[in-house]
Amino acid sequence: MLGGKRTNSRHVAVVLLMCLFWYVISSSNNVIGKMVLNEFPFPMTVTLVQLCSITLYSGPFFNLWRIRKYQDIPRAYYMRLIVPLAIGKLLASVTSHISLWKVPVSYAHTVKATMPLFTVILTRLFFGEKQPKLVYLSLLPIITGVAIATVTEISFDMLGLVSALISTMGFSMQNIFSKKVLKDTGIHHLRLLHLLGKLSLFIFLPLWLYVDSLAVFRHTAIKNLDYRVIALLFTDGVLNWMQNIIAFSVLSLVSPLTYAVASASKRIFVIAVSLIILGNPVTWVNCLGMTLAIIGVLCYNRAKQITRASKLPTLAHSNHIKYTPLNDSSHYRNPINGSMGNGGMHKTQTTSSAIVTMPMTMATGNSLLANGSGMPSASNTRLLFV
Repeated sequence: MLGGKRTNSRHVAVVLLMCLFWYVISSSNNVIGKMVLNEFPFPMTVTLVQLCSITLYSGPFFNLWRIRKYQDIPRAYYMRLIVPLAIGKLLASVTSHISLWKVPVSYAHTVKATMPLFTVILTRLFFGEKQPKLVYLSLLPIITGVAIATVTEISFDMLGLVSALISTMGFSMQNIFSKKVLKDTGIHHLRLLHLLGKLSLFIFLPLWLYVDSLAVFRHTAIKNLDYRVIALLFTDGVLNWMQNIIAFSVLSLVSPLTYAVASASKRIFVIAVSLIILGNPVTWVNCLGMTLAIIGVLCYNRAKQITRASKLPTLAHSNHIKYTPLNDSSHYRNPINGSMGNGGMHKTQTTSSAIVTMPMTMATGNSLLANGSGMPSASNTRLLFV
């Protein structure tokens, strides 16, 4: 009994410590990113540096940490899901930096509070998933808060607003579709981050060379080797990589609801730190709008928790199939191509009356998103990209 309490207390302490690191690193990343873009107005180049950081640092460190490597993904599946995910990550990153360049950090993060709204809309459009009225009502404070913050924003910029909305939509789509990739392939969440970073860099490099490279090399900071700007660029890349690592690690230790609340709290922390350090002017009405938007996110998370709790009894009554587990490991089936092998995600058992397929719960610490349905669900979608 005492051992269980100590283990639980240790787990809580680890999560709180990691959240503290996450908040500090994320706020530092946003503040330094804003400082870089004020002196070096090339959001595409800042995106390139961050993608390079993910690509260069992840491989050696993940091998050092002995994170399992992903197996080969079928080419058809790769082109159908992995490539679009990489393009979405690229688009979301570029537009996120454009918004950070054009508007204050506090306002950009207030707009990003609309992520639940995009999640609800996109899951309805792609998968026809309807939400209870309580969930729709919880979106009203988010919309109202962002609207108030927009109307009262002193440094408002239309390009910054549109870019922030596009980046939020892009991150929402990544959260939805990365869930299916993690479930189908069994890839470790950090390996997925590395894979998407490498692919995004490969796709983005030719575009950056055509659009940004000449202007960057002509800029005084690069021509005169301004070590301060170069150091800020390097630091921004490292902090962004660390933020992704810690966010994924926190996600693997807590429930989706806890992570969503921690993410909303992080946004409050980033907004407060940016207001204190960068000192962009705000009014009390503007602060009210920001607060209302964040409260709306917390209300949304609570509404999703209530919805999930109400569905559990129904699922328990409907799940009445009886089966006898098989111990033969040769019955694992790969959900991508249907092949049999030890690396599969599902176990198929033949009974006298039916064939029952039941989801395996192997390596749940690494497979972050699995609901056994094969398709994304807004009720279980965790925020992988923030």
